[in-house]
Amino acid sequence: MFCDMKKWEAELEMIRRKKRERMLKNLDEKEGERTTMRVVVPVLDELGLRAQLSEHFGRAPYFAVVDLDKEGQVSDCRTIANVSEHFGGVGRPPDRILQLKPDALITYGMGPKALNIFQNARVAVLRTNAITVGEVITQYNNDELQELTEGCHHARHQ
Repeated sequence: MFCDMKKWEAELEMIRRKKRERMLKNLDEKEGERTTMRVVVPVLDELGLRAQLSEHFGRAPYFAVVDLDKEGQVSDCRTIANVSEHFGGVGRPPDRILQLKPDALITYGMGPKALNIFQNARVAVLRTNAITVGEVITQYNNDELQELTEGCHHARHQ
């Protein structure tokens, strides 16, 4: 049993490594190209990695934009305001986020329309149960997040 567990853990680590390599394949180290992975997280405040996640993607007042290097270490973290139509601005939240060219969006949930927009743009949408952005990044690096495959169906999304 112990040997089987060690073998399973080694296989799991290999799968994680291959997944990270696949996600970074287009992030070549050629001059002028981005060599980081960009993750966007809807948040309630501007506290960087300590920011609390917002309950819902489109209604988040801010978005944390986290760049990770090839080893999964944070190379940059900034917060941008949600200036979409939900907050008196212009455009839908997914359209504004896609301008940031994210590789992944990590959230508690979102409506089916927003989910469809991200899926069509080939942005990974992952579900978390973390409280802070720092916890989200740890879950992401440990491959503990599940793909969000179905949008929530609140009355405002019908």
